[in-house]
Amino acid sequence: MLSVNNLTKRFGGLLAVSSVDLEVKEKEIVSLIGPNGAGKTTLFAMVAGFLKADEGEINFEKASVVGLKPHQICQLGMVRTFQITQPFAGLTTLQNIMVGAYSNTAQTDSAKKKAEEVAEVVGMTSLLSQGADGLTVAGRKRLELARALATDPKLLLLDEVMAGLNPAEIDDIVTVIKGIRDRGVTIFLIEHVMKAVMNLSDRTYVLNDGKLIASGTPSSVAENPQVIEAYLGHGAAEAMAEGA
Repeated sequence: MLSVNNLTKRFGGLLAVSSVDLEVKEKEIVSLIGPNGAGKTTLFAMVAGFLKADEGEINFEKASVVGLKPHQICQLGMVRTFQITQPFAGLTTLQNIMVGAYSNTAQTDSAKKKAEEVAEVVGMTSLLSQGADGLTVAGRKRLELARALATDPKLLLLDEVMAGLNPAEIDDIVTVIKGIRDRGVTIFLIEHVMKAVMNLSDRTYVLNDGKLIASGTPSSVAENPQVIEAYLGHGAAEAMAEGA
């Protein structure tokens, strides 16, 4: 469904993403992990059209999306969420979700119906009349997910949708994400909550300093010495092996 080849982004002298190749197949949940500053969000921004790649190819359903604007990519069926949630504070939860639905319809009744359907999927039906500015952190995360889902995506890019949540809230959102995949939506996510990564992902890619250093099943990636050192520092893998 998504194929990225030789994707590269520079900011002045900083090589933020370096020659990355990856793919996401239909109906998979694929995760992208790595330390802070590894280049994960930059990669997402390029894939979704918010940043222009310096080199490389991005294909969605076998067609290039390089050079397309985010709203054009959204209309093709690929949409992203943002790590820092920014709801429209003057609108209700329902109206916020409707903003996403308006990407596919100009009819208020149709947008409202779609928003109500999506709210049920993400567990927000009881909050639809509430002002978005009064939502908790967990509520805002669900709203961000709901607004993206209301665009009726084929591929959903989730950028740290679990950041700032407590363990019970994380368990709840994991269940929601699995339910979204069961409805036929493919999911590509950035996440730091490793328990969730292990629980959700069919496959995992690991970035460090802009380079892809590992890929595979979550369990195989977690045991990779390069991955251990990327998170815990030089010599950590050897020290863990000696202590085993």
